[in-house]
Amino acid sequence: MPLTRVEVRPAAERSAAVAAALFAAGAEALQEAGDAIVALMPTADAAAPLVAAVRTADPAATVSTSEVPDVDWASAWRAGIRAHTVGYLTVTPPWLAEPFLPARRVVIEPAMAFGTGDHATTRGVLHLMQDVVRPGDIVADLGTGSAVLAIAAARLGASRVVAIETDPDAIGNAEANVRANDVAHIVTVLEGDAAILLPLVAPVRVVLANIVSSVIRELLPVVRRSLAAGGEAIFSGMLDVERDDMTAAFAAHGFTLTAERSEDEWWSARVRGRGEE
Repeated sequence: MPLTRVEVRPAAERSAAVAAALFAAGAEALQEAGDAIVALMPTADAAAPLVAAVRTADPAATVSTSEVPDVDWASAWRAGIRAHTVGYLTVTPPWLAEPFLPARRVVIEPAMAFGTGDHATTRGVLHLMQDVVRPGDIVADLGTGSAVLAIAAARLGASRVVAIETDPDAIGNAEANVRANDVAHIVTVLEGDAAILLPLVAPVRVVLANIVSSVIRELLPVVRRSLAAGGEAIFSGMLDVERDDMTAAFAAHGFTLTAERSEDEWWSARVRGRGEE
């Protein structure tokens, strides 16, 4: 029996809200397809609540539905997810993990939590952090999602990583991924507001934050206060068109831009406290 495909291209800052709305409306699994989020439903009637939920969560989103042939969707869904090698590290789903060295792989079970390596923002942080995280570092990952970046920090030698997430639906996936990668002795997942929790675990030498630009702006003061001397932060989730505004915001809060990456329309930045270059 044909299925109905719901494809959503959300506004940049609404991806998490759209994903949550899709799950709440009945989606059992989501797949990232470039800049789109895809859900498969058994009928057009079953897909209708998803479309309505997206329009409520993100009126600017582009939503389309289409009939797709009846195939083995469990196999097809897996076939659409691939491993991503970024420098020293490879982010991979469990069923593709075997060829990669355990010390250099980050195994992520695709679920609701953001962060499978498919998105340019995740890859941007993975690129930049490999020149930042050093053996023995204490690292905080804000908006950890699947914990992909927290686990990557552990792979790069961090001695302690605190992974902070506000979304209760992401916590279970993050904790499961931490256990699956055998880094539970290094990575601690905390549920709550980063503005409250980050100062409690400070000082940290590295802060990672793959979140939207508006939240990054709000967190800049607390990030600056929470960094140890010589500490650095890597921010992603920002659009290329926001570069000048965000660079000015960094400077206003005592940061200097030291490295950056762009992929597709997304911009990632490495910053250091001014006077600590």
